[in-house]
Amino acid sequence: QVQLVESGGGSVQAGGSLRLSCAVFGYANSMGWFRQDPGKGREGVAAIGGDGTTTYADSVKGRFTISQDDAKKTLYLQMNSLKLEDTAMYYCAAGYGRGWSREYLLSVGTYNYWGQGTQVTVSS
Repeated sequence: QVQLVESGGGSVQAGGSLRLSCAVFGYANSMGWFRQDPGKGREGVAAIGGDGTTTYADSVKGRFTISQDDAKKTLYLQMNSLKLEDTAMYYCAAGYGRGWSREYLLSVGTYNYWGQGTQVTVSS
């Protein structure tokens, strides 16, 4: 069993930065950040595999950075140069899978556990 608790969301102007954190209680191999707008599907944003491989959605590449502490107890998402279209509920996810491909790591079905979400709102 894995529990995930996100924090760090909020409101920011376009061009600004936010850092999301996810406290991880339990063991997981793959970790990821997803986001969802009301009425839309959940989208993979960034993920990190058990071997440390990181991958990003094209829409955030070069602006967002996923990382975790050495003990793998906290997952981070540093978000820079935020855009209006980054507004969404952001979710932390954890899974036991050992896949490493971009498609695998950014797929909702890869993950067994989800946090409650933290809202990110970007305004002009």
